[in-house]
Amino acid sequence: MVDAVLPRTSRAAALLGQGSDVLGFDTARSTDHGWGPRVIVFVDDADLSEIRQRDLATAIHERLPETFGGFTTRFAVQAGAPVRHQVSFTTVGAWFTAALGFDPRGEVTDSDWLATPSQLVRTSVAGAVFEDGAGQLTEARHRLRWYPDDVWLYLLACQWRRIDQEEPFVGRTGEVGDEVGSAVVAARLVRDLMRLCFLIERQYAPYTKWLGTAFSRLQCAPALTPLFQSALCGSDWKQREAALVPATEEVARLFNNLCVTEPQEPTVRYFWSRPFLVLDSGRFVEACMAKTPLARLGYIGAIDQFLDSTDVLSYPPVARRLRNFIAGNYASTAPSP
Repeated sequence: MVDAVLPRTSRAAALLGQGSDVLGFDTARSTDHGWGPRVIVFVDDADLSEIRQRDLATAIHERLPETFGGFTTRFAVQAGAPVRHQVSFTTVGAWFTAALGFDPRGEVTDSDWLATPSQLVRTSVAGAVFEDGAGQLTEARHRLRWYPDDVWLYLLACQWRRIDQEEPFVGRTGEVGDEVGSAVVAARLVRDLMRLCFLIERQYAPYTKWLGTAFSRLQCAPALTPLFQSALCGSDWKQREAALVPATEEVARLFNNLCVTEPQEPTVRYFWSRPFLVLDSGRFVEACMAKTPLARLGYIGAIDQFLDSTDVLSYPPVARRLRNFIAGNYASTAPSP
């Protein structure tokens, strides 16, 4: 159908962006709404003139079968959206700029990486590529395969920082009889340790719905999942601590195995003179910060390390504006690492 309108175009076709099917996590449940055959066709800028776009839309509308693989080809991707076929046309640069806020084929700055939620990068490098005549789509995805080392070390430092700031609170809250508060802190630490594991294994963390599913596919999951489950199910703070201690020690060993900093002793100790066992994760923070020039930014981290809002993390323009604003105002007053 595309060839009838653009017979000599060098195109690519893929399924990228939002959707459980892009990440490979879709099940039969996923098909109950906003699900069906869809594809993004990437063409050259010159082939997306207003006339060509109209001709392509007409060709697809008139010739696309009503069903494909047993599913209707015309559906609404979300509530309130029009019922239509889900074949879209764009350019590589336009798609990535809309999806991430920058075109990875050009210069990618540290700010680009830090202002882009990991969940969005994952949806850009996951998904199937069906053809790529010119190789531009493959090039873009290749350049997004992982963070530059300086950025990676900075993210590791800031993730360790989150753990360092809360690890004594599982016991402190429980000591005063606040088991609900202790459980909440334990859950936060489990989530932060999981996200740290994604960084250690060089995998972009997805959004909340699929965080556990994606974590289960990491190499460290068999050893850590039972410990995380015990920490989440513990009935008192001592049970939670008993599970978190070996979990944090295991994550510390995994980090040391990266050999990106001086190794740190991966065993717990008492928090000052108090009866709470902690890793003292600040040691890992300082080791990472000593290896990256981004230490000048302080501990703010990437957008999804200091902010947890779907209305920001799902929309690149909002994420970039907020992250850049905070970073600009934070750098001059940030505590020195």
